[in-house]
Amino acid sequence: MSQDPPSSPDPSGPDQPDFAKMIQQFLADADNPAMRDALKAMGVDRMDPAAMGMLAGQLRAMFEAAPTDGVNLDLSSDVARKQVAAGGDALVTDRQARSATDAVRVAELWLDAVTELPASEGGAAAWSRAEWVSHTMPMWGDLVGPVAEGVNAAVVAAMRKQMDRLGDGPVEMPGIPGLPPGMNLGAMIGQLEPMLARMSSSMFGAQIGQAVGTLAAHVVSGTEVGLPLVPRGTVVLLPANVAEFADGLEVDNAQVELYLAAREAARSRLFAGAPWLGPQLVAAVQAYARDIDIDTEALESKIASIDASDPAAVQEALGDGLFTPTPSASQQSALARLETLLALVEGWVDVVADRATAPHLPASAALGEAVRRRRATGGPAEQLFSRLVGLELRPRRLRDAANLFAALENEGGADLRDQAWEHPDLAPTAADLDDVLGYVEKRTSGGRAAEDDAFDAALADLLDSAQEDGGSSGPAGSDGPDGPPRPDGPADGSDGPER
Repeated sequence: MSQDPPSSPDPSGPDQPDFAKMIQQFLADADNPAMRDALKAMGVDRMDPAAMGMLAGQLRAMFEAAPTDGVNLDLSSDVARKQVAAGGDALVTDRQARSATDAVRVAELWLDAVTELPASEGGAAAWSRAEWVSHTMPMWGDLVGPVAEGVNAAVVAAMRKQMDRLGDGPVEMPGIPGLPPGMNLGAMIGQLEPMLARMSSSMFGAQIGQAVGTLAAHVVSGTEVGLPLVPRGTVVLLPANVAEFADGLEVDNAQVELYLAAREAARSRLFAGAPWLGPQLVAAVQAYARDIDIDTEALESKIASIDASDPAAVQEALGDGLFTPTPSASQQSALARLETLLALVEGWVDVVADRATAPHLPASAALGEAVRRRRATGGPAEQLFSRLVGLELRPRRLRDAANLFAALENEGGADLRDQAWEHPDLAPTAADLDDVLGYVEKRTSGGRAAEDDAFDAALADLLDSAQEDGGSSGPAGSDGPDGPPRPDGPADGSDGPER
């Protein structure tokens, strides 16, 4: 991301060398004796030729790559796929694909009996972990893009401040072939900033890739984290992760797959049937990210302490809270909204999946409790993502939300339960989760009041229409002011009954 350069001599002026070309010459000569002596004088002679070659490639890429704002998604995808491959991944077999497709088809039939929200039109899919990474990465980019922009700006500012401390005058450096003996580093900041922005984007992209790659080894379905990560209408299962989840339970794999298929199909129906829900979830994440406030002093301290010749130290520093934001009041509000929506989604899915599977799966209740514990505690993948980006993708109040939708269902059936999603103004809030019975009463009494209002409006329209057609405000045969109704209405053309 581009930054306004500080007040300093023009880095592109005639007296300033092209820093990119100087670095390229430096790298090209890195294997000659004079260069080795220079590196020794700089204290980086411990780097072996392989490490030096890797550094050279990375630096060339930083200078030659196109400017990048936000997250370097190509790098994120590459890191995530490599992490998935290192942990073990395989293509989905035909047998696994058929089993997943059949499970979704059966689950959709069961759901038809308990909710009027229609089945999704995208069909069923069985993905490997790497496929989940590829299909969901665009949405991850949208979600964390504002975070990355804030981080990039902070990293560039911190690095610029570190360089500014070297002074505005020429700084004597060891004799390096191809480089002048004295350089004005302050004047070169303008040339370095694009590289610093790309470097920051790459660092952040690598961290996001690590988080998404870890999630890929954990999630059992396309939208298990509660966000609309996959194309709308597609019901996705990850057979390898479903099998691993089943290994920890005393339930046969077929029941586990059917139960998880019912949950994912219900979630897909909800995102499709309440088209406002997905965008509001994304907006809550982005609202949190857009107002990110980096602790620049801590960031500067970490950057100053990094030993660039020690890759392990660099990775440890980047992973140890380097990008952890300090939440502001508006961020805390956005996070509360996000957690409430996630809880409502999972609470509704809990109730609907239970109603759909209980008559057919003996282990339905046990599976539901296992999923609730899994989501409530949060796995290592979700904790990693929280540490990197500052967001927790856990529905903390899942049980409260499930109780709310069950209470709605008990009071007014599945229709009342599902009507809560018809409009964002009708959806429960965090306060409603504190007072479930009050929300149910509000919805039921509000519904009757709405019916009464609709009846009154319809009657008023009927009376107005009759007055225009026949000179009377009441329909033929209605009570007049002087007595009982007459077949032809008031004879004197007087007004009909008052409402």
